[in-house]
Amino acid sequence: MGKKQKIYWTCQITGWLVYVILNILFFGLSYNASAKDFLIYFLGFPTGIILTQVYRLVILKNSILKIKLLYQILFVIFSSVVLSLVFFFVHIGVGLSFNLISSKIDLVKSIASIINSAVPFIFWSLIYFGFHFLENYKKTEIQNLRWEASRNEIELNNLKSQLNPHFMFNSMNSIRALIDENPAKAKEAVTQLSNILRNTLLMNKNKEILLGEEISMVKDYLDLEKIRYEERLNFKFDIEPETLNKKIPPLIVQAQVENAIKHGISKLPKGGNVFVGAKINSEKLNIEIINTGQLNNAKTETGFGLVNSRQRLELLYGNKASIEIKNNPNNEVSVKLIIPLS
Repeated sequence: MGKKQKIYWTCQITGWLVYVILNILFFGLSYNASAKDFLIYFLGFPTGIILTQVYRLVILKNSILKIKLLYQILFVIFSSVVLSLVFFFVHIGVGLSFNLISSKIDLVKSIASIINSAVPFIFWSLIYFGFHFLENYKKTEIQNLRWEASRNEIELNNLKSQLNPHFMFNSMNSIRALIDENPAKAKEAVTQLSNILRNTLLMNKNKEILLGEEISMVKDYLDLEKIRYEERLNFKFDIEPETLNKKIPPLIVQAQVENAIKHGISKLPKGGNVFVGAKINSEKLNIEIINTGQLNNAKTETGFGLVNSRQRLELLYGNKASIEIKNNPNNEVSVKLIIPLS
């Protein structure tokens, strides 16, 4: 017997026993009932169990639990009336057969008895339908959560896949320009690009990676871009050691560094600097990317890299993470990432 079956039969037996006991207490003892009357009261126990079991089979066979709520209410009212009538006539039939009651039946008492019999069936229906309503609601909630998680997973993978090609083409163009000029340096650059490709493939399989892994790839990327921009690009890292084993979304720092090159350094004839820093503050990982240049305010909140990063942070951490971009004094642009440690 399954867990639900045990709960059902426990409630059945307990409920009808309570009903019989209450009848004895409120009617039998109050009106000095005879032994025959007590037998009639006890007859309610097996009768109630049999009728509600048949009632349950009708509900399941006709899929009453799946129909609209209004129809369920009408069904419960109709069924309770029918069951109370059957309950009453079973008692009358058994009572007359064994001479437990007189053949003279009082109409008023009969109506009162039928109404009294309808109460436990209505109460039974409320418990039964209520239990299944809560169970179905719980199942629906779980299904919705699974669907939401699946949707977020797909969306997150789509966002990550959009990032991958962005820096690959720039890096390959830099290597192509270097092949004739410095084959040894070109070979080293190919190794760096290979590392980036391998890490990117591995990163796409995870929702989060270690900051140390991301920084390693960012360094390879900047080394490749250094080939392209030469003296126009300088970069510096200030990464606190305790941050290296903290987890972040893959390529989220990489995306901001790419933007720093694309929208900052590449636009300046003399080039500029890129700074990447990370530290822990107030139980959160704080990452800052600073580059030479100034924002175009019209594009501050609509740039692909920023929108993409904000969506990824929201999917993974909700409102516990944030990303901000602003102009700093001294002709600099600052991007601040705040990511929860847990």
